[in-house]
Amino acid sequence: MNFAVGLKPLLAEARNMESLEKQLICPICLEMFTKPVVILPCQHNLCRKCANDVFQASNPLWQSRGSSAVPSGGRFRCPSCRHEVVLDRHGVYGLQRNLLVENIIDIYKQESARPLHAKAEQHLMCEEHEDERINIYCLRCEAPTCSLCKVFGAHKDCEVAPLPAVYQRQKSELSDGIAMLVAGNDRIQAIITQMEEICHTIEENGRRQKQHLGLRFDSLYSILEERKKELLQSIAREQEAKVQLVRGLIRQYGDHLEASSKLVESAIQAMEEPQMAVYLQHSKELLKKITDMSKVSMSSRPEPGYENMDHFSINVDYVAEMLRTIEFQTEPLGEDEVDALGDGSEAAADEDRLESLEAPDAAEDVGPRQKPASSPHGQH
Repeated sequence: MNFAVGLKPLLAEARNMESLEKQLICPICLEMFTKPVVILPCQHNLCRKCANDVFQASNPLWQSRGSSAVPSGGRFRCPSCRHEVVLDRHGVYGLQRNLLVENIIDIYKQESARPLHAKAEQHLMCEEHEDERINIYCLRCEAPTCSLCKVFGAHKDCEVAPLPAVYQRQKSELSDGIAMLVAGNDRIQAIITQMEEICHTIEENGRRQKQHLGLRFDSLYSILEERKKELLQSIAREQEAKVQLVRGLIRQYGDHLEASSKLVESAIQAMEEPQMAVYLQHSKELLKKITDMSKVSMSSRPEPGYENMDHFSINVDYVAEMLRTIEFQTEPLGEDEVDALGDGSEAAADEDRLESLEAPDAAEDVGPRQKPASSPHGQH
């Protein structure tokens, strides 16, 4: 037996009540109109309190009703259609009350206060026996029916039970099902929370390992920079020593050249002396100086290849190859490997630097690291 026909008026009434409620919503407070309700010139309605709030916000200098001064009018815009509402000195209290809407609100509240089961009982009547209420439940057909249908109608050969008993039983089953779903949802929520914590832990561990990796490579950069500095200093020391030696020889040869040039100039001037007696007075001394100058040994000079600096060439191919093989450790270190790492001072330093990075003023992620600028000297 189909009893849905008896429910249709009830459902239609519920829909009508819901539609009516939507029409009784104030566009300001989004609640049902609170009396008194005022109607605007544009025919839209507002709670007088909400209208006063909008008016006061648009006219902050407007005097309230209790003020001793004579207030002037004001204006505001309707929140529904933006129509400008011009008020006199009475403000929103000069707007007309919408008594029809207020009466509809009273009727709606009275209808809403009626028990739902009382409304349902008025409409749940048998479809075949219009004057009979549905008061039993056919266990075979699994449908509510009336007593006449059991005695004379389609359910006369069926087993029936009182409607309240079946109602309570199925309501209890539904309640148990709801409890089961709620418990399952709680378990799922706990699993979701646990997995979210796992995600957070993964992100935190990944961030920390990125910082560890960055610090390790920073240490390598520092070692390379320090070693490069030492090697460059070695080259600079030998370069300076060789240059100073050669420049010393240059100054020595220059001084000899300057003295020889002056002696040549003096000899030329003596050759031009027309007086033989005067010439003979100085010639012997000049000859002695020329003889002494020619005997000065100028054999000191850099050996062949002295300028060569090729012995400072280095081969970093094996180091580069070793750096390319750097990988993450997939197994825990053994005791021998731990001992080989020393006293762990480098790891401790890394931890200290990590703690400084994790301070509140530190950046969250490690940005891309720029390698130290390469030396202007190429590799040989």
